[in-house]
Amino acid sequence: MSRSDKRPNILFITSDQQRGDCYGFRGRKVQTPHLDLLASEGTSLETVVTPCLVCQPARASILTGLLPRTHGVHDNGIDLDPDLGEKGFAGSLSAAGYHTAKIGKAHFSTYHVFEETGRPESIPGSAKVPSGWRGPYMGFDHAELVLVGHNWWLPEQPPRGLAYEEWYYSDGRGEMKNKLLWESARDHKGAPQVWSSKLPVAWHNSTWIADRAIDYLKRDHDQPFCLWVSFPDPHHPFDAPEPWASLHRPEDVDLPEHRSRDFSKRPWWHQAACESEIPSEHAEIRQKYSRMPELSDDHLREVIANTYGQIALIDHSVGRILTALEEQGLADNTYIVYTADHGDWLGDHGLVLKGPMPFEGLLNVRAIVKGPDVPVGAVKDQPLSTLDLGATFMDWAGVESLMPIHGKSMRDVISGDGTRDGALSEWELLPGRVGVGLSLRTVRSRTAKLTMDLKSGAGEMYDLTSDPAELDNIFDDPAHAALRDTLTAILMSRPDDMRPNQTPVGMA
Repeated sequence: MSRSDKRPNILFITSDQQRGDCYGFRGRKVQTPHLDLLASEGTSLETVVTPCLVCQPARASILTGLLPRTHGVHDNGIDLDPDLGEKGFAGSLSAAGYHTAKIGKAHFSTYHVFEETGRPESIPGSAKVPSGWRGPYMGFDHAELVLVGHNWWLPEQPPRGLAYEEWYYSDGRGEMKNKLLWESARDHKGAPQVWSSKLPVAWHNSTWIADRAIDYLKRDHDQPFCLWVSFPDPHHPFDAPEPWASLHRPEDVDLPEHRSRDFSKRPWWHQAACESEIPSEHAEIRQKYSRMPELSDDHLREVIANTYGQIALIDHSVGRILTALEEQGLADNTYIVYTADHGDWLGDHGLVLKGPMPFEGLLNVRAIVKGPDVPVGAVKDQPLSTLDLGATFMDWAGVESLMPIHGKSMRDVISGDGTRDGALSEWELLPGRVGVGLSLRTVRSRTAKLTMDLKSGAGEMYDLTSDPAELDNIFDDPAHAALRDTLTAILMSRPDDMRPNQTPVGMA
């Protein structure tokens, strides 16, 4: 393929709720051969924080390059303002002559709404989307979306649903597929939210997303493209399909060294988030789906093994996509980035899933980058953020943003010797999730981390060089006052452009 516009393409791939260390090349016992190869042929970014610890705010920050209190999606259940979304990196690249596409999970709007919002990603609103709709959406010229994508819920049956659901039910076998989706091929000892799905892999949303991405890459591109491929896994429930669910034996997985809850040296909200009563209108879904009890080692092994299966299927799908990129002759002029929206505790400190405790497994998603001027086999540890990605894409493309943003291009770090003082994360947490409201602010430097609740003044701080497991909270230790002052100054350097707190329109 030949085109007159020689600007580079951008292939951006994300997973949902994947820890930054859950790769074979980073030492975990998970099979990720394609991502390992990608890292060996590019650069590994070892400190990349999520701007928020939950999906909707994190994804809105990736798209807009803004911190959550500025774009307004400061908690799950709040919709992104389309006027901001359409001026994010996708809209900016599109306005400058790129073809922009989103395939998979978007989650820029709330799925489970209290009342109809009219958004295409709301479950009731999706019923009003015309059959065959493929965008435009939030600055993307083309959109082939999965609605929800987490199989605690069955795929919505048309007229509800989006592109994946339309395809899933199109052969008339939806009832059969749904039965298989929720059946487990083997026993998992009663581990919560774990089953080995009998749904054939060909019908799984990870496979469909890879298929659609490959189809997109095979098109005749007469302009440079930016394609965001977004997998909904390894988010809970832990329901990898066979044979991927059996690829990692529970008895062989690696357990966290520190996997017991200890609230004695933590700020007050750690215990409150685990034990507070949740408002009645939210209680059932939070207790059954969003709040995981402390697990036995046997149950944790089941969770981790199935999570690894989900990741391995994504890795296989990424390998298929990268093979297609090479076969189409696009690889040499394409920047590739792989990361996640946020991580998962996955047993650290007796916790599983996510919440207002920004331990490294949840906060630091890390990233892999490969491209024309990206060093091969390099490792960088400067503190970056996924909200810097849009600025980086625009830098690679030579494009200006349609609006002022917080994000800063990573290019000087990736391809040079650039440095950063710290990266910020924030979460204005409404009481409906864990039973308490919080105003959390986190700063991650190269070697330390500080988190404060601005409502109570309580906090936690860890020296990650001497205490990588985050066992010793030194927030109130006078011997570390200088470090606290330094990190607090970075935290308070946040631009003064916050929007008022928003009212949620749903759960998530």
